[in-house]
Amino acid sequence: MKKILFSAAVASIFMVSCARSNAVTGPKYTSAEKLTQGKTVFENSCNKCHALPEVTKHDDKGWMNTLSRMAPRAKLTDDQHQMVYDYLISVNKK
Repeated sequence: MKKILFSAAVASIFMVSCARSNAVTGPKYTSAEKLTQGKTVFENSCNKCHALPEVTKHDDKGWMNTLSRMAPRAKLTDDQHQMVYDYLISVNKK
């Protein structure tokens, strides 16, 4: 029984360590090109499942939390996640 529990624990740790990180820790992109790409990804990806939220709905930290939950559901790459976050905080001066 101990061997089974140990094997399960090791397998769980391995799977977690291999998981993609979709965490945004702060702004990265400021170029108009990247912000425009972020706006496009936001409008196209988020609008597939629900109405687009108002950009002013959250402050920077609120968007970070919301996108951390939603980016995996929208199947955004880490770069797309970052561009969307940077776009949102660039137009939302909360």
